[in-house]
Amino acid sequence: MTKDQKVVAIQEIKDLLQDAKVVYVADLEGLNASKSSDFRRQAFKQNVKVKVVKNTLLQKAMEQIEGVDYTEMFETFKGNTALMIAETANAPAKLIKDFRKKDEKPALKSAFVQETFYIGDENLDALVSIKSREEMIGEIIGLLQSPIQRLVSALQNKAETVEAKAEVAAPAAQEAKAEETPAKEESKAEETPAKEAPETPTAESKEETPAAE
Repeated sequence: MTKDQKVVAIQEIKDLLQDAKVVYVADLEGLNASKSSDFRRQAFKQNVKVKVVKNTLLQKAMEQIEGVDYTEMFETFKGNTALMIAETANAPAKLIKDFRKKDEKPALKSAFVQETFYIGDENLDALVSIKSREEMIGEIIGLLQSPIQRLVSALQNKAETVEAKAEVAAPAAQEAKAEETPAKEESKAEETPAKEAPETPTAESKEETPAAE
């Protein structure tokens, strides 16, 4: 590799590392071409960028990144090295662990996640269990929504209960009203006095009338 090629390679690594919050360094040695291609395909599906790099060039690129001191990772830059960049904290760890169900590699060399360094493959399970920002936000939202959901559910249940009682009470009220109406009519009929027939003048009253002189 010429000097110019090295400069270009270092710049490409720097572009990957710039503003990266999730940086893994893995060992892919032992994977044949077919398995390596499969690993890359799986990484692409999970939005994980994978780039095989030379250790010396990776170290030089990291030394030129401002804001993060990657020195702690340098001791792991030996043999075959693949740089893995992701947005989700545990995505590369899950990818490695899932792939290792049928192969011994990849192996984790080191990682820089959430401003913390993890050195050695024994940290793989710890990295897998790290919750992403999105997962934590989702859990917080779930916790906040839970009391509200319970309240809404309680109000809905109460409304349904009131409606059910109203539906049951309505026919009963109608029946009571229907029974009450004839009784009122009978009572009204009993209270109304019969009209007295007009008195017919008797013969005596006619005799009392004085005769004209």
